[in-house]
Amino acid sequence: MILVSGGAGFIGSNFVMDWLAKSNEPVLNLDKLTYAGNLQNLQSLEQDQRHIFVHGDIGDASLVASLLKRYRPRAVLHFAAESHVDRSILGPAAFIETNVNGTFTLLEAVRGYWSALPEDEREAFRFLHVSTDEVYGSLGPDDAPFSETTAYAPNSPYSASKAASDHLVRAYHHTYGLPTLTTNCSNNYGPFHFPEKLIPLVIANARAGKPLPVYGDGLQVRDWLYVSDHCSAIRRVLEQGRVGETYNVGGWNEMTNLSVVHALCDMLDQLDPKADGVSYRAQISYVADRPGHDRRYAIDARKIERELGWKPAETFESGIAKTVQWYLAHQDWVQHIQSGAYLEWVQQNYAQRSVEEQVL
Repeated sequence: MILVSGGAGFIGSNFVMDWLAKSNEPVLNLDKLTYAGNLQNLQSLEQDQRHIFVHGDIGDASLVASLLKRYRPRAVLHFAAESHVDRSILGPAAFIETNVNGTFTLLEAVRGYWSALPEDEREAFRFLHVSTDEVYGSLGPDDAPFSETTAYAPNSPYSASKAASDHLVRAYHHTYGLPTLTTNCSNNYGPFHFPEKLIPLVIANARAGKPLPVYGDGLQVRDWLYVSDHCSAIRRVLEQGRVGETYNVGGWNEMTNLSVVHALCDMLDQLDPKADGVSYRAQISYVADRPGHDRRYAIDARKIERELGWKPAETFESGIAKTVQWYLAHQDWVQHIQSGAYLEWVQQNYAQRSVEEQVL
């Protein structure tokens, strides 16, 4: 059995479903079910006895210790995190609590459990920490992509909290010998992506006839990674990754935010055209930029390909087509998500960013 923290979130739920589609090994899924954790993501596993869901917090040391003792997982995969930069700007405390204190509490519980295992189980055990490329800071237009040896330079409360969690994981390996693995991924996209992030937000707003908000000039560059590719990379790192190592996971798809929005509009024009025939591009609106907005992220994913033979299966074109088609086919999921606390947050965030007159 493996234990997955945050397995009802976007990447975590995709990983749990991917794991159970490819393996009979059970998953113990621990999730706090904050606004981004959604059991509806896991609806297809409701009758699957290999999936054991526990509603709980990684910061609850006694709960985590009891779960480890009862289920005796051979690996812990740590997805649980607060992950939205804008939310971290408006309210950083939750990011420190979950990403720093929560990771510390989880590591302490795992260290106690691992230390008491029989020698053969202790040797085979792994703690895999899922992190982000944002810990590396921002790149200039001509800078080399982030490698595993790039110095950390986080620029937002979110990325700083993730950097702290990365350092804790590294320290627990070097100080206590805990067999850890860390992955730092680029921007994920795909099914079940919470619609506060760029791609699902644009799809939802476009179909609702709302403005498509683009921060600043929209020329910020990101590397885009289809979520199923990320899941396959994590599986590969868990299987064969060298203990104590970090592996960067990227899609080799650098694009400006504006290019992504244009691609989404063009695809929606084809798959779900507006009745008046006007392109969805007409809804693009520029809003005030995010404070401290990183200009460019890019991942050098050669190490994981060289050592573990992994590379992404999807291009941006193939992955974004699958993503748009999924959202169009799952409007009930989107409508369920776009209610309550999510709408309150959207109003709070974008009320501070006046839409400029210039519209593409």
